[in-house]
Amino acid sequence: MKKIAFLAFCFSLFAFSSKAQQQGRFNPDTIRTIVIDSVVNIRSHKLNAQDFIDAVLADTGFYKAFRDMKKYSFTAENYVYTFDRKDKIDGKIYRKLRHTNTNGKYAVTYIAKSDSGNVYKKNGKYQLYTVNMFDYIFTNAYKSGPGSGNPFQVTDGGKDASYKSKLKKLIFAPGHRVDGLPFISNKTEIFSPDMRQFYYYQFARGKYLDSIPVYRFKVIKKSSTQDNDVVIKELTTIFDVRTFQILGRYVNVSYHNMFIDFDVQMNIELSKVDGELVPAKITYQGNWDIPFHKAERASFLIVQKEYAP
Repeated sequence: MKKIAFLAFCFSLFAFSSKAQQQGRFNPDTIRTIVIDSVVNIRSHKLNAQDFIDAVLADTGFYKAFRDMKKYSFTAENYVYTFDRKDKIDGKIYRKLRHTNTNGKYAVTYIAKSDSGNVYKKNGKYQLYTVNMFDYIFTNAYKSGPGSGNPFQVTDGGKDASYKSKLKKLIFAPGHRVDGLPFISNKTEIFSPDMRQFYYYQFARGKYLDSIPVYRFKVIKKSSTQDNDVVIKELTTIFDVRTFQILGRYVNVSYHNMFIDFDVQMNIELSKVDGELVPAKITYQGNWDIPFHKAERASFLIVQKEYAP
């Protein structure tokens, strides 16, 4: 059961649950930074669906953007909300941090910090495992800086290292098969011959951050597809028209059976500093529940800005 709990959590790091929003839950930032101009006939752009699929599967720039944060000084604001079963806020965490890198010495300074509600256990650890793993994956509060090396290798994850590696792969390389996830490993490989039948591909063109021309490649579950035939309900990827670099990613993941029940969504956006990609915004909202364990509901907003080499 512990293994199932962790696997359920793995999928809870993919942001915004629409069901939760209907019940009144919210994320403090719901503004999209991508404005779509029109649907695109990709053949007129001398592209085809496989070009986009190949780019998604081959991409390492997304992970590199997170890994390379340690090369910069920057300011981060983190908002975390946890919810009870009635979707009422029962915990709040706010952090404003200045990450500095001076002559290779990395440090984090708290500019502002506040907590309220049901946030911590008596031992000082976070109440929710979701929040604990969020802290590990995105803020690395207990390390000197963001990780490096193999994108999916976790060297300090303790007894949960193998699961953290799977989680990193789910976040940074969606569309690949992730072995070791009972019931659903094959369903993460959404571009495989067996899984393509369950999805539509949609293409559009627009502007990112009001100025960057982009393609939006959306892989979305067909209405005729049964819910549990797929795990990834939508994967949207934003490409820079000029370079075909990936600038943004939105994932909607859910699955329901007698062992696990999760319904979560996540949006990650990158920006450029001196030509290099860096994380700009991460939003998450979702829930998961399994028998004999406390249900977990949380939403996060991370904004990172004021990057300086």
